[in-house]
Amino acid sequence: MTIEPHPPALAGHRAWTALGVLMLPLLLVSMDVSVLYFAAPQISADLEPTGTQQLWIFDIYAFVLAGLLMTMGALGDRIGRRKLLLIGAAAFGAASLAAAYAHSAEALIAARALLGIGGATLMPSTLALVRTMFTDPAQRAKAIALWSGVMAGGVALGSVMSGVLVEHFWWGSVFLVNLPAMALLLVLGPILLPESRNPSPGRFDWLSVPLSMAAVLPVIYGLKEITTEGWNVRYVVSITVGLLFAALFVHRQRTSASPMIPPSLFRIRGFGPAVALNLLSLFAMMGSAFFTTQYIQSVLDKSALEASLWSLLPSMPIGVAAPMAAVLVQKGLSRAAVVTAGFVISASGYGLLALAGPDSMWLVLTACGVLAFGIVMVTTQVMDLAMGAAPVERAATASSLMETGAEFGGALGMAVLGSIGTAVYRREIPGSAPAPAHETLGGALAVAERLPGRAGDALATTAREAFTSAMNGAAIAGAALLLCAAVPAAITLRRVPGPEGPGTENAGRPDSLERVSPSGV
Repeated sequence: MTIEPHPPALAGHRAWTALGVLMLPLLLVSMDVSVLYFAAPQISADLEPTGTQQLWIFDIYAFVLAGLLMTMGALGDRIGRRKLLLIGAAAFGAASLAAAYAHSAEALIAARALLGIGGATLMPSTLALVRTMFTDPAQRAKAIALWSGVMAGGVALGSVMSGVLVEHFWWGSVFLVNLPAMALLLVLGPILLPESRNPSPGRFDWLSVPLSMAAVLPVIYGLKEITTEGWNVRYVVSITVGLLFAALFVHRQRTSASPMIPPSLFRIRGFGPAVALNLLSLFAMMGSAFFTTQYIQSVLDKSALEASLWSLLPSMPIGVAAPMAAVLVQKGLSRAAVVTAGFVISASGYGLLALAGPDSMWLVLTACGVLAFGIVMVTTQVMDLAMGAAPVERAATASSLMETGAEFGGALGMAVLGSIGTAVYRREIPGSAPAPAHETLGGALAVAERLPGRAGDALATTAREAFTSAMNGAAIAGAALLLCAAVPAAITLRRVPGPEGPGTENAGRPDSLERVSPSGV
């Protein structure tokens, strides 16, 4: 006699309302990745950061967030995902206040690092709660499609919000907008969100916390500096040290009785490829944003408000891409085909970007829209694949791994593609130009304003052409990366099934192992 498994319960109105609440922290954390794009000129004028400091102001948030996501995911599985979410909301609000009133480049970098710590507590909890609230695979696929769309849309909205606020207020206002939303989350979260945790988590592996940080940060730092400054023993040593700590971290996970990241997760079919493909897609997405926002504002000479409004256009396809990808898979098209198509579409967006000149606004906007459409197709599917495959009691850990890959990929994309562009820019700027013109486009334009007549106009024109060439070079590298990513996507996902219908689950263990209740018990 065989016993048929009970079908997963369908989520009701309360769960979908709770999903809306979860979108608040997700939106703000993703917005903070891009919220400084249009504020950069004001920050440069006010705090006078060096070229390296400017990169760290952009990068440190995502670097710290990426380094701590695994820690916070494991912690959420132990103490409760809702509890960690609310702690993170309070911390994120406090760090936002510190960033808004930073008085120096160093202080802003430190505040952005604190925001990264706060953001690391928020992100694993949101996706883990989605996994526990929506046990039906079809409903979960829709919920994760919404999650992915908000995540990608938040990056675009962050730059728009930045432009609108900088147009009317000082640059610190881009951080103050976080405070009301976090306060709302602290009020509504305990009412609408269920608490969930792993009933048998084991001891927390504190040694893995510094090991994970030491594995991520030195590698990113070394790669970024080598690309911008050239080969140097100090940077090679930094990468080597990071890789050694990465090996120690992996060894710790394989030998610990209670590892932070259970190696068994990567033995689940499709989980490992999902993490890797998600990393590659965010590498491409964030690498392009670093250039296109500066292009619209500084090359096309748009005001912060004009630039932010124009940059909203490429985000429009995001609202279509996520649900469309989910529907295609549920209608019978394989995940491999959808993800591969997404990579090819996004590569064509980079191809268009490589053709842009100093006065190609519509081409750049079209390229950004095509790129975003393809990337969201990829991220929606690989996220659903990973979360559906992972055991529900490890939901926050699985979420943290996916988001670590995304944040690591995004930060690395900004650093590597940004550094490639910086190298091209410096090569194109004449050696006779003033020193600040060799650092950044903003520095060159600031110098040009102080030069008399034709000399200033000539320097500004040269700098804008050099930056456009830099964007073209980075776009070629991005297109090549995405086309290469399409090949393993087609191969590794070929035998991975799509979301199953009601009554079945992709994951390894039953939901009954999970302790979930609206009261938090």
